[in-house]
Amino acid sequence: MMHFKWIILSALLVSACAPTPTPKPIPSTARIATALPTQVSIPTAVAANTPTPVPTIGPAPSNGSIQIDLVPLVPGITNPTNLVSPNDGSDRLFVTAKPGQIQIISKDQLLPQPFLDINDLVDLEGSDERGLLGMAFSPNYATDRFFYVDYTRQPDGATIIARYSVSKDNPNVADPNSGVTVLKIDQPQPNHNGGQLAFGPDGYLYIGMGDGGGQGDQHGTIGNGQSLNTLLGKILRIDVNNTDRYTIPSSNPFGTEIWDYGLRNPWRFSFDRLTGDLFIADVGQNTYEEIDFQPTNDHGGENYGWRIMEGKHCYNPSNGCDQTGLTLPVAEYTHDFGCSITGGYVYRGPKYPQLQGLYFFGDYCSGIIWTLQRDAKGDWQMIKRLDAGFTISSFGEDQSGELYVLGFDDGTVYRLVAQ
Repeated sequence: MMHFKWIILSALLVSACAPTPTPKPIPSTARIATALPTQVSIPTAVAANTPTPVPTIGPAPSNGSIQIDLVPLVPGITNPTNLVSPNDGSDRLFVTAKPGQIQIISKDQLLPQPFLDINDLVDLEGSDERGLLGMAFSPNYATDRFFYVDYTRQPDGATIIARYSVSKDNPNVADPNSGVTVLKIDQPQPNHNGGQLAFGPDGYLYIGMGDGGGQGDQHGTIGNGQSLNTLLGKILRIDVNNTDRYTIPSSNPFGTEIWDYGLRNPWRFSFDRLTGDLFIADVGQNTYEEIDFQPTNDHGGENYGWRIMEGKHCYNPSNGCDQTGLTLPVAEYTHDFGCSITGGYVYRGPKYPQLQGLYFFGDYCSGIIWTLQRDAKGDWQMIKRLDAGFTISSFGEDQSGELYVLGFDDGTVYRLVAQ
């Protein structure tokens, strides 16, 4: 699979990775100082305020009986990895494909010509987790015509964040010669590349970076996730406005690009378009997949625990770990229900009022889709909604807030609907 971790199949789905060579130095660009309408019993899914796994998740919110379905919209995309909207009034959807293309869906049809093709720049060797992994449109796209992509570069596999612009004559074709490298981050291993790009409600560009790959974050004494001297294992936050590259916002907590740390592979994160809250789905190691939550009024600097913790459980050391200062996940599930979490979005569309406020997410391997929501007591409740029956690489959100699901292996974009 192209994101998240290397996977072997035995009695259970677990991740395994090759030995890790000596990490490369920090790049010079880094400034370091089938619908299930009722709630189901998921034995190891845990709410944020639950100290140990419990038999069930607790009482379902009032909308627990909603039936969710997926309707195929467009097939024929090679390993889709991300879906975004330019929010320019065109109602188009843009889908990144792992080999290096960006395709456009317009009026429910896949346009024959790619919006952008950078296959000759993208490194696909050595890992299923490499490729064109994400994109984001500038909040001012209607006027500045800029968009950003995240891909692994030939020949060294480094992560590249690059800015491109649309061509002057055709809004459905980008200018392939307009690319400007905004940020380069060396990757010591070919997996755990992160790949999410998203502009926050503050107008800054947020970037998800994995821990550098291998297994167990064996990079250095404390691992990349816990080190503030590397951009790996982090959520980054940079200002790309009014500059050819970027500047560091003065409100960043450490005076560097780092916004949050202690992450293993935040493949997909998203902002609630109504509240500004941040949901981070962090891919786990051998046992636990987790969802982290950051309210909109947070000032960053959160330590989400990896590699000290995997989910809500000690990882290194395996017992008696010091959890001081850590922000633990609001929900988790074990590999009895999948192997690699795929984060999604809080539903804010107009078509299905009964879905308002539900955070949708899934698992790449099992194809299960859940929702997460706070109940009247403020506790987080997780409800299984659907067995999709395909590998889920990403969710997407259109201009109005309706949601989509990407089938990685079948190359299909699905529309999420409610009965």
